[in-house]
Amino acid sequence: MAITREQVLEALKVVNDPELHKSIVELDMVKDIQIDGGHVTVTVNLTVPGCPLKHRFQQDVEAALGKVPGVERVTVQFGAMTDEERAAVAAKVRGGEPHGEARKSTMALASKTTIIGVASGKGGVGKSTTTVNLAVALKKLGYSVGIIDADIYGFSIPRMMGNMSRPQALDDQMLLPVWAHDIPFISAGSLVNEDQAIIWRGPMLGKMIEQFLLNVQWGKLDYLLIDLPPGTGDVALSVAQMLPNTDLVLVTTPQAAAAQVASRVGSMAAKTNQRILGVIENMAYFLCDQCEKKHFIFGKGGGQALAANLGCEVIAEIPLTADVRLGSDVGDPIVADKEDHPAAQAYLQAARKLAELSPPKVWTDELKVL
Repeated sequence: MAITREQVLEALKVVNDPELHKSIVELDMVKDIQIDGGHVTVTVNLTVPGCPLKHRFQQDVEAALGKVPGVERVTVQFGAMTDEERAAVAAKVRGGEPHGEARKSTMALASKTTIIGVASGKGGVGKSTTTVNLAVALKKLGYSVGIIDADIYGFSIPRMMGNMSRPQALDDQMLLPVWAHDIPFISAGSLVNEDQAIIWRGPMLGKMIEQFLLNVQWGKLDYLLIDLPPGTGDVALSVAQMLPNTDLVLVTTPQAAAAQVASRVGSMAAKTNQRILGVIENMAYFLCDQCEKKHFIFGKGGGQALAANLGCEVIAEIPLTADVRLGSDVGDPIVADKEDHPAAQAYLQAARKLAELSPPKVWTDELKVL
């Protein structure tokens, strides 16, 4: 029996846009179907040219059509939507809300996604490096994860993730996040050149964070990590107000001075009803290549003292190693491809503990255990 166009469309209904989480048939992304015996050629119009998830579309389309009786070969071609087509897609994603109305609130987002802020008392302790590696570790455990770089003045997530691209807009309300390592993220660094200074006062900072939360199409995430700026300034307060009762992880070094400064963030969290999940002690020790002994270059016990003061625990001690630094510089987090490295194992340990202390709110797939 000959393959029909209707059979192809029916099979493609199970293929979802990875960012928009709706069927490519429902979103009118299937623009052409050619059937030549057992050879089916499908043209999919992507929301933006050069979509970083093109390979996912191809795999999913091939898998779906491979189940249709009689299909022997599948060719997937790609085009790009016009501005009008993207606007129509945006309207469908908004669920029919009138153009210009808010699509959702921060509370609605928090009700579906487990949001964890990664905070520190001062800069230079490795907070952003920790955020990126925690995200990759959670992804390796089978969770869907996104990152908001809320460190507006000191943004670094795009470089650490290895993608300096600009986000694409579906319409004048909705942005698509940038992707790297199969993780969506957004940052002020995704909107300006890396060497460009952002010179804003407090209210503007809070407004940008609100836009990152509400106007970026995050889709269905298990976890959204927020890389907070160091200290207890405007952004940290804005996030606490927009996302009450969310969880925090504190990053410190073993140095007593760094741990003491970080305790102020814990004090603020107590006043804003945010829960401290635990402390990650970064640069905890240096593991010598020659003697394999731990050398406590920045002292010892700062993380433990901070955790005891805040009534939580140290969930990981990350060793000081050039591999972590190099991975951050070139956009290749150490957890991504060096899982056996002691630092990668420490990040994976932290991710498992976070999933235990603050589990995802909606979870349907089986957890992948490493």
